[in-house]
This record gives sequence, structure tokens and C-alpha cells, in this order.
Amino acid sequence: MPQDIVVATGNQGKLREIRQVLADLPVDLLSLQNFPNLKMPVEDGDSFAANARLKAEYVVRKTGKWVLADDSGLVVFHLGGEPGIYSARYAGPDAGDQENNQLLLARMRGVPAAQRAAEFVCVLVLAAPTKEIFTFEGRCQGRIAYGLRGDEGFGYDPLFLLPPDFTGTMAEISLQEKQQISHRGRALLQLHDWLHKCTSSRNSLD
Repeated sequence: MPQDIVVATGNQGKLREIRQVLADLPVDLLSLQNFPNLKMPVEDGDSFAANARLKAEYVVRKTGKWVLADDSGLVVFHLGGEPGIYSARYAGPDAGDQENNQLLLARMRGVPAAQRAAEFVCVLVLAAPTKEIFTFEGRCQGRIAYGLRGDEGFGYDPLFLLPPDFTGTMAEISLQEKQQISHRGRALLQLHDWLHKCTSSRNSLD
């Protein structure tokens, strides 16, 4: 059971979500700000899982600590899976959320509602200094909206219409609701349960 974990992301939205889900566990979460001289590697894997593992193993080597890395993105079926693993840099290497969202809207212009299906995918990799690797995956199905809606969340949340049980986009629900249904929330709940079991097992041996 790790006593502290380095969260290998510079995305403050992701870090906030991770901290909230794992808040009740006896684990200290460190961020990349604790390692200001650490430069992250190029994400040149061919899948979400490959990129998450690449980042986790790299930061383990650099810090000697347990590391949690995430790779996630949006898959739009009408576009053959775009933006996929390029979600964060869809409109270019220096693009932000606004540019990425506007490019996606342009690519989906005129596409009927029946062909706007999409899913968010998240793969979390927890890597140990002993080279053990643990993987957790979450998915959330939805549709691409015709315009930006909502002020919560980040990334493509304002364009992601939720399943029929919910109203609006991922950016129109609270963080607490998002944790229950989002791709990252589902992967994090799996990680939480795994860490909780590790904690329980350790306490039973003490």
C-alpha cells in the first residue's frame, strides 16, 4: 500500500477530481509541482493505455515513488475515433480547450443527431517502484452537442451530451455528479476500491 503517490499530470482539473475521490484514504497525493525540474516525456503511444503507462513508468524512474498517470480523451465514432489519443492537442500542440472544441464543432457541422454518438475513455495506470503495474479503465457514452453548454468541467465537457438519464452536458452537472458517471470518475472509483482493500489488508496485519 503506497503512503504517497505522485499524480503525473499538469492538468489541474484532473488533479482536483483525483484528490476528491481519494480524499478519504490515508494516502498523500503529490503533484508535479513537487518536482519542478521533472519534464514529462512525449506521449507517443498508440493507445490511451500505452500513453498512461509510458508516463507512469517514466515518473517512477525519476522519483522512485508510486505514480498515478492518466490518459484520457474523447472518441467520436462519426470521425473514425477522432480526436482519440490526440484529444488534448487536437487543434495543435499549443491548443487549449476553446480551440479544440471549435475544431470539433467544425468537423461535426451538419452531422445529424443520430450520427453524433461519442464516448469518453480514461485509463489510469498506478506504477510501483518495484515495477508492478495496475490498470483501471472507465468509459462514458454520450453524444456531441451542436454548441458549447455549461461552465463546469474542462476539455470537451461542454460539448458532451450525457445519456438520457441526465439532462444537458458534462459541463452542466456538479463535480459530485460527474464523479459518479464520468469516464475518469468510474476509473477512479475502481482505483479507490483497490487502494481501500490494500489499506484494510495492511491494517489487519498490524
